[in-house]
Amino acid sequence: MNWLLVFLGGGLGAMSRYGISRWLPSASTAFPKATFLANLISCIILGYLMGLLSSKSLGKEGQWLLMTGFCGGFSTFSTFTAESYKLMEQGQLSLAFAYMGLSLLTCLVALWLGLKFSGI
Repeated sequence: MNWLLVFLGGGLGAMSRYGISRWLPSASTAFPKATFLANLISCIILGYLMGLLSSKSLGKEGQWLLMTGFCGGFSTFSTFTAESYKLMEQGQLSLAFAYMGLSLLTCLVALWLGLKFSGI
């Protein structure tokens, strides 16, 4: 049943992300405002849900549907940010910054490799 909740939430998140990109097309400016807004909104939502989870106000079903599904479909940046925050909150600052830096660097390299593999 958890997979169905993740599937539904992910679909709703992806459709919401698509809606923002249609509402705020980036073609008029170089700044990717739709992606920026989706990431910002998703981080706010995930932070709120993390608070509900810690106060036991959000059950497992809500966690699968909203946190893993919706926020995951809307923006994985929110999950990355939440994980980084948790590491910092636990006092693991060097690990948090290593995770952030390594994620950014390796993902940029991975994107470049993907482009090279495609023949571009």
